[in-house]
Amino acid sequence: MEAKLVPQNRSVLTALAAGRRRPIRKPGIVAVLTSGAGRISTDQSSNGRRSTTGTATTLTERTVYNDNWFDRIAINHLSQSVQAATGLRNSKSGYESLVEAATAVSRNSNTNQQRELVIQALDKAFPTPILSLMRRMLPQSKFTREFFAAFTTVFFVWLMGPCQVKESAEINGKAEKNVVHIKKCRFLEETNCIGMCTNLCKMPSQTFIKNTLGMPVNMVPNFDDMSCEMIFGQEPPSPSDDPAFKQPCYKLCKANQKHRTKCDS
Repeated sequence: MEAKLVPQNRSVLTALAAGRRRPIRKPGIVAVLTSGAGRISTDQSSNGRRSTTGTATTLTERTVYNDNWFDRIAINHLSQSVQAATGLRNSKSGYESLVEAATAVSRNSNTNQQRELVIQALDKAFPTPILSLMRRMLPQSKFTREFFAAFTTVFFVWLMGPCQVKESAEINGKAEKNVVHIKKCRFLEETNCIGMCTNLCKMPSQTFIKNTLGMPVNMVPNFDDMSCEMIFGQEPPSPSDDPAFKQPCYKLCKANQKHRTKCDS
């Protein structure tokens, strides 16, 4: 049975306000074969992803998430928003449904279409009046950059995985805590695809945050350990100059393996 779309705006904001009063559950870790189509296992295996040194096989650990009710509401809401933007429905549930929706976008759209569809989905998922109010109340400043970094680590663990605020290099002569360090990106780990990371997460997120909140942000993924940094207040480089677009995809890329299509990173 297909999951119902969570009521827009008010219900989601209520869940946001109430859900994080409970302690965040720390995810468990097991070593597994990181395959886009497979489920988790407790056996140690190699995930076959390519490192920047050219090594084809490396041992990794797969994160197991125990999503609480708030996480499930947020995941379902975003997944339904992506499905509504694309018109491509799926019958899966939880984070698997979100990954399936993203994979469908990757399979059926070119690079520019992928980014536009995700931006449309984000427009559906997040209430524009609230974002506009935040933009007016929080103009560019040290406080705003640090606020957005802290806000991200509290309300978006369900999407990205465990993360923490880090201090950046000096901005205008002063150090700021404007960097979100994602220890191991949940979306990248689940999709196992560099092209989906750059085209369905990095690029549309940077554009959406800049357009709605007036805040430039540079997302810097590390494809060796699947970590990522979001640097609020920093303009991202153009795709032609961005190192993220110069990486080969993982050997067990979900898009390549499941759909036999070229992974466009």
